[in-house]
Amino acid sequence: MTTTAPRRAELAAFLRSRRARITPGDVGLPPGPRRRTPGLRREEVAQLAGVGVTWYTWLEQGRRINASVQVLDAVARTLRLDSAEREHLYRLADVPEVPQHGAGEDLGAEVHEILDNLDPLPACVYNSRYDLLAWNAAYAVLFPTLTSRGLPERNAIWQCFMCPPCCNPILHAEKERPLMVATLRSAFVRHLGEPSWESFVRRLSAASPDFARMWADHEVARPGTRMKIFQPSGAGLVRTTSTSMALASPPETRMVVYTPMDDESRDRLAWLRANPRDPARGHVH
Repeated sequence: MTTTAPRRAELAAFLRSRRARITPGDVGLPPGPRRRTPGLRREEVAQLAGVGVTWYTWLEQGRRINASVQVLDAVARTLRLDSAEREHLYRLADVPEVPQHGAGEDLGAEVHEILDNLDPLPACVYNSRYDLLAWNAAYAVLFPTLTSRGLPERNAIWQCFMCPPCCNPILHAEKERPLMVATLRSAFVRHLGEPSWESFVRRLSAASPDFARMWADHEVARPGTRMKIFQPSGAGLVRTTSTSMALASPPETRMVVYTPMDDESRDRLAWLRANPRDPARGHVH
């Protein structure tokens, strides 16, 4: 562990506070006589997590010890940490592999409701790696190839580089790609050393020389509002304003809404809804 002294102190205080809120009865243990410790004892957490008592004690004291993903997961389950608390634990323990929100299960029901209510405006939720977490029906008809994929290929930047021109709905994708790479590079600095992020960059660099070249340029950018033009098959051009809005939870997620810029574009989106494209036509090489 390479955390600074303040971070180790914060880790110790966090673990003690999480341990104190769980009673023995919560985990099926008898309360026992003369129990002065609020919540669980350290040895009880260690036993339930399947780790050594000394190791857990040192972890809670903020000592410099090695903490693996698997062991921290066991501690997190024992302490009944939610997704935000679990990520907080990883950060404090200075473990590089922070669990990713690869699917939409961590999104609140209200986020899905907002997406549905935005229809007929295409809207979706990405994480900072451009993994597509959730979307509405209008987005699905605009990006059928992307929404039909399973993880890890259900990723907007992966599809933008790997989707052949015949199936890529983005007009002038060659201009959009550098901006996407620069936005990804800005987020990457928060995930240095994380195997899932580094593996993603390696795989896309190996698959796309264009991505590898742009990644090597070290350009950075933030998500924002800008014009995007699409050319979905059979519908003509759809001009939109793309607006990106950060979500409070899960961490590093954002909702993106595509607003048609003119009546013609609105009509073409409506035509797409009435004439959905077969995603099987969007083969990714």
